[in-house]
Amino acid sequence: MNQAPIGIIGGSGLYRLLDAATSEPRVIATPYGRATVVLGEFADRPVAFLTRHGSAHTVAPHLINYRANIWALASLGVTAIVSSSAVGGLTAEYPPGSLVLTDQFIDRTQRRADTFFDRGSAEGGSVQHLAAADPFDPALHRIAGAALLNSGETFLSSGTVVVIQGPRFSTRAESRWFAASGGHIVNMTMYPEVPLAAELGIGTVNIAFVTDSDAGVEAMEPAAGAGSVADSDTVSHRLVLDRLAAAQPRIVAAIETVVRAIPEGYAGLHLIPAAAVAEVLARRVVALDPA
Repeated sequence: MNQAPIGIIGGSGLYRLLDAATSEPRVIATPYGRATVVLGEFADRPVAFLTRHGSAHTVAPHLINYRANIWALASLGVTAIVSSSAVGGLTAEYPPGSLVLTDQFIDRTQRRADTFFDRGSAEGGSVQHLAAADPFDPALHRIAGAALLNSGETFLSSGTVVVIQGPRFSTRAESRWFAASGGHIVNMTMYPEVPLAAELGIGTVNIAFVTDSDAGVEAMEPAAGAGSVADSDTVSHRLVLDRLAAAQPRIVAAIETVVRAIPEGYAGLHLIPAAAVAEVLARRVVALDPA
């Protein structure tokens, strides 16, 4: 298999997905370094699977080579990405245990390489401005929502994620600030992954699992009829991993449901001129070290 129209990006806790007996790990050289992708079948579809943090969770959020990952998927013909993410809940309406179809983000990261179009005209590059009002593809979002609803899964159909730099978790003051700014959930990796994919014509749909209540919600007004969220839900690395492990069958089932629902021939996005995208994909790759 050399091509796969659907990419799956696994977040924290999702390091393996495809059957090892029928899949092929591949190290792909890109202009930004190497990316490791596993090609195989999932939900009866050819897919390319990539885990953000490495197979043993060894890559911190701010050190992920987002451009290499997205370029590698684009080079394999991926036009749709289904991603999973671990997130913290910022309001009582997004409690631990919720699945969320993310549809907006607020970027609070720093100094991340967040565009493929960072070359000036003197270097032969073209300036491109990505239209990002709806960063997660609305068409894929609708398809995913309908598929999950029909499957009987309980989920929140929208959510704004505040993407922080990491690897540090939020202070209580920051958590309250993020919620006051309109955030519903908090995460460390959805930026610049999502806009980078959009620059290369790839639509993204994200399935987020709420593992915790971020820095605690002792000052948060609970939803009508709901109790307060205990500080036992305040985020820690151990809590996140434990809850992700328990929820993994549910997360994988949701990914499978969405992958099956993506139409054959889904064409991706057309937000950047095709010639400019082709120029990025034609860039000289960084040679891999000899085996």
